[in-house]
Amino acid sequence: MTEHGLDFEKVRLALHGRPLLALDTRIAPGEVFSVMGPSGSGKSTLLAYAAGFLAPAFQASGRLRLNGHDITRVPAERRGIGLLFQDPLLFPHLSVAGNLRFGMPRRVPCKAQRIAEALSEMGLAGYGDRDPATLSGGQQSRVALMRLLLSQPRAVLLDEPFSKLDTHLRQEMRRLVFDRLREAGLPSLLVTHDREDAEAAGGHIISLG
Repeated sequence: MTEHGLDFEKVRLALHGRPLLALDTRIAPGEVFSVMGPSGSGKSTLLAYAAGFLAPAFQASGRLRLNGHDITRVPAERRGIGLLFQDPLLFPHLSVAGNLRFGMPRRVPCKAQRIAEALSEMGLAGYGDRDPATLSGGQQSRVALMRLLLSQPRAVLLDEPFSKLDTHLRQEMRRLVFDRLREAGLPSLLVTHDREDAEAAGGHIISLG
């Protein structure tokens, strides 16, 4: 039987032979596993390893498995892993609907209907034709989250996704993001320097550095 989740099997990362971090854990479906640490502790390196774009200067050993499949050497674009960054990174040349459509798998039927439903779920009904630049920061963050979910990833990486939000919006987006990831049953890895982010995620927390 296939074991579902994201498995870091005796993963060791180093830079020019200097050990950075070691991780041996399983992230269960719907769990958000948090890695805390200051700049330079290896958080971003771990994300790059998991996403599949670790720079050649780094050395890695161990294995990464997703739902039982070894993806250690699978190219980034074929891993089925979604990313959510500090900035929404919406495409300025596409409408809100165009941004949502961009990552959707080709096999998804009735894309326009699914996009309309997604916007309604996020409290953005009727915003499909809007220019992303006309949205507030919170609205842009919601669109970025929905674009991620519509791409149907099998796991998610979160790179300080709340760090540029004000306090009230930060709390709102934490609840929204973590609730959605749990509902979707996605194993997720959060890197952050903020303990409140990690505690709000509700999963295991490790500290680096």
